[in-house]
Amino acid sequence: MNIIQFAAGLEYEIGNRMQRWVQPLALLALRCFVAWQFLKAGLLKVQDWALTLSLFREEYQVPLLPPELAALLGSGGELILPLFLIAGLFCRPAACGLLMVNLMAVISYPVLWTFDCPAAIRDHFYWGGILLLLVVVGAGRLSMDVYFKSLTSRSN
Repeated sequence: MNIIQFAAGLEYEIGNRMQRWVQPLALLALRCFVAWQFLKAGLLKVQDWALTLSLFREEYQVPLLPPELAALLGSGGELILPLFLIAGLFCRPAACGLLMVNLMAVISYPVLWTFDCPAAIRDHFYWGGILLLLVVVGAGRLSMDVYFKSLTSRSN
């Protein structure tokens, strides 16, 4: 065995171990991080509902929906979907839902696209990237999805 074969085998084994042990922890951390961002926003909206409605009527330009319905759907999504994401329950649909909430925030608040808010738009792109990763990869082993799947496969 030459040095290249040895190095390739070692790299493969290290990658397998990382995928087995580090990946589930990393996915859990990403789920909790991005969920917390949306949960904070949802909690802020329900703390002062009159202000939230005012912002949706005057500041945000949500297409196709009346401001009251947009506020209700947006706040509901920001409060409910992160809980599913943290638990890893229906992770892919929850991540898709939050991806839509994120996209709608970027579309409906044009101030984000000005030079006054470069960090804010960057945050939305980061969150969108994490959510897209969760849609593609799933919640990982440390999730209720995997737990329930193991229960159903045991019963078969």
